[in-house]
Amino acid sequence: MEWLRLRKAGIGGSDAGAICGVNPYSSAMKVFHDKTSEEVEEQDNEAIRIGHDLEDYVAQRFMEATGLKVRKSNFMYRSKEHPFMIADVDRLVVGEDAGLECKTASAYNADKWADGNIPLHYVMQCYHYMAVTGKRTWYIAAVILGREFTYRKLGWDNELISRLIGIEEDFWNNHVVPGKIPPPDGSEACDEVIEQYFHTAKKASAIKLVGFDEKLNRREEILGFIAELQAEQKQIEQEVKLFMGDNQYATSDHYRVSWGNIDSIRLDSQRIKTEKPEIYADYGKASHYRRFEVKAA
Repeated sequence: MEWLRLRKAGIGGSDAGAICGVNPYSSAMKVFHDKTSEEVEEQDNEAIRIGHDLEDYVAQRFMEATGLKVRKSNFMYRSKEHPFMIADVDRLVVGEDAGLECKTASAYNADKWADGNIPLHYVMQCYHYMAVTGKRTWYIAAVILGREFTYRKLGWDNELISRLIGIEEDFWNNHVVPGKIPPPDGSEACDEVIEQYFHTAKKASAIKLVGFDEKLNRREEILGFIAELQAEQKQIEQEVKLFMGDNQYATSDHYRVSWGNIDSIRLDSQRIKTEKPEIYADYGKASHYRRFEVKAA
């Protein structure tokens, strides 16, 4: 728990990609919430546990592949020049001015590592560690579960690191320190944070909507484009279905289409509520959420 509290005292490597807007699973708003809330909650899901449990294995595979030796670093580093930047690194390379980041990836994400690529939020994580520790090289090694082991080498990039420091400094000084929520980016992560902050509406409360007419006009345009594109998508799917007839599969050099049978049983909750209200009351689960609607005045 103390380690989790320390993470709130600065920007860590796993925060860097979110702040830069390149982490598909997080956002600057989510990092802001983490740094400014009093909650200290350790995430524990299967993906996190697998990554933690296989860290030693990834490090071992890296040593076998490169002939380099690595060691654990049991310290939380903090930049002297930029004290808002902290780093909890996986490994340091013995005899070399370098560190190592260990990752595990699902086979479904193998394409993100193809042809020498590295997911962008991991790139920013490695350069963040270089910025904090001053080390000139950072390796990143990954086991793609059931597929392969791979590793990459990143070298010091003064321009990139300077820009990264500037972005993180702006985020820390202009958002975290004054407690000012950063702007949203359209991600699901932002939706989750906004829901946490404003979970319940004050009944019958209202404010004047100022400065959003142009944005809401644009929203209506976007909804129109989406409807047109969805209709076009549906038409293409219907054409393929007519071509397939009662066949389950259709293949070409580029695509494999499946139109199979799905059988499912769903509970008729309305009928249960009407005919067996005592059962519905025992097993019904209440939910609470806020519905967002826009209507023309």
